[in-house]
Amino acid sequence: MPSRYDTQPTVAISAFSSDCAVGWPAIADCLRRCRGGRLCIECYPGVLVEPIEQAIANALRPSRIFRASECLQSPPEIEAMLAPYLGEDPVFGRMNGLELADFFDRKKFDAARKSIAESAGGVLVIGTGAALLAPEADVLIYADLARWEIQTRQRNNEIPNLGAENHLERASLKYKRAFFVDWRAADRLKQRLLPRADFVLDTNRRDDPKLISGDLFRSALAAVVRRPFRVVPFFDPGPWGGEWMRRVIGLPEDPPNFAWCFDCVPEENSLLLGLGEVRLEVPAIDLVFTHPRELLGEAVYARFGREFPIRFDMLDTMDGGNLSLQVHPLTEYIQDKFGMHYTQDESYYLLDAGKDAVVYLGLQENIQPVGMLRALERAQQGGAPFPAGQFVNRWPVKQHDHVLIPAGTIHCSGKNCMVLEISATPYIFTFKLWDWGRLGLDGLPRPIHLEHGRNNIQWNSTTPWVRQNLLHRTERLASHEGWSEERTGLHEREFIETRRHWFRQKVEHHTHGGVNVLNLVAGDAVVVESPDHAFEPLVIHYAETFIVPAAVGRYTIQPARPGRCATIKAFVRTNP
Repeated sequence: MPSRYDTQPTVAISAFSSDCAVGWPAIADCLRRCRGGRLCIECYPGVLVEPIEQAIANALRPSRIFRASECLQSPPEIEAMLAPYLGEDPVFGRMNGLELADFFDRKKFDAARKSIAESAGGVLVIGTGAALLAPEADVLIYADLARWEIQTRQRNNEIPNLGAENHLERASLKYKRAFFVDWRAADRLKQRLLPRADFVLDTNRRDDPKLISGDLFRSALAAVVRRPFRVVPFFDPGPWGGEWMRRVIGLPEDPPNFAWCFDCVPEENSLLLGLGEVRLEVPAIDLVFTHPRELLGEAVYARFGREFPIRFDMLDTMDGGNLSLQVHPLTEYIQDKFGMHYTQDESYYLLDAGKDAVVYLGLQENIQPVGMLRALERAQQGGAPFPAGQFVNRWPVKQHDHVLIPAGTIHCSGKNCMVLEISATPYIFTFKLWDWGRLGLDGLPRPIHLEHGRNNIQWNSTTPWVRQNLLHRTERLASHEGWSEERTGLHEREFIETRRHWFRQKVEHHTHGGVNVLNLVAGDAVVVESPDHAFEPLVIHYAETFIVPAAVGRYTIQPARPGRCATIKAFVRTNP
């Protein structure tokens, strides 16, 4: 059914557009009123520094400009430093503890820092790491942008990696380096700067910069974490993409398809803050960094730190093709090889399904691992296509089925499925085993990781075990007039619990001290409310995902109009 899905959900923060300076003239007027002569603009990797420098320099006429980029080590020196963490694999690297300070040439850094400290009059210090050069700046601006916009700029060859000269390198390789190095180092500094920044600069739209005071930014996030909210989704095509989201959500006709919808990945999604008629866009991860306890809850924060552990996204293969046949790493493997402390256990919730819809899940009985691996190797080398049906189970699925996929289980969605994927968040760690002989949208073969797969496939996850443990595990927990609650998963190996509510009337929920993530999987629209009016009601439409912070506590959900609705809710098991 068509949805009134909101692609630009906004959290109202202020009734006054004047609380946000829009455009360089208004931003310059705001900064002229600041006291002190040393202005520092710290830029997240991917921010277009030159336009900001030009606009600020033309308006404020500083006597000297110090660029952080001029103090970096040379690109070959930085490449040598990163080699142990990036390796040769085109997709995977290793998590590490690098800081932005490690990217600088020590002599250049010390000399610039000394000059800045001794400079009189107006001084502008700008770039990634600028705050390290000017720790005593009179005014600190944090120039930020969402990672999805960074990826768009990478694909358009607009930006290199930090300290690199790789504008024209494949976007996937730039993303890999950013994921494992640039963003991690920048986030460590960001967490120290956001609590004290004088201003935050939204640079997501290069011709539409917006500036908000640090105090208002922090009070806005403090307000967001006390209410249910949505992040801004983004949609992306893929080699297997389908047409369901285009039809149901009403997406543009231009892209060849829509394969993905990332609608709850705070590490990459953004938040839209409403200030009168103005919409300020900030990375959703800023909320995780600044309010982890209120958002996640004490127990979840103690386990995961400043990471959001639950991921919801949608995978559209309706009128498309199969996903790649794949497996996710076991916990001990991802820790040992990649430095991650938890893995991507997941599940497929079928929002919709065609009559011929199937999922590939688990292995056939009595197969020979050596024979299967040889068949995969031959297919990868250009031989006969991998006969997936001889080795992997194909299970028919229908709308509202919930398929559980613990790490190590070979799997993929077949065509004509609309999957709500509920998983843990280290989503980059997918070992593709077979991609059906097709190319990526860039015309190149997609990376296959048979060696990693070989080391993680659970060969005892065969037909009887899958049927008993991973399919149709629905358990009725409670039932009252007008509503019922079911446990639909996930598997005992996984740390995420999921509950489905069917209802025609108001249903009471409670976060019980941990973050909740929900999606409206049936029904046109529902209203999320506070029993004691602690937050404004939130209307959620079909297929929309929303987050309820741990601090919210009690909340209710009821149909916006008569009819039967259903939500699927995920939370972290704190007492496994």
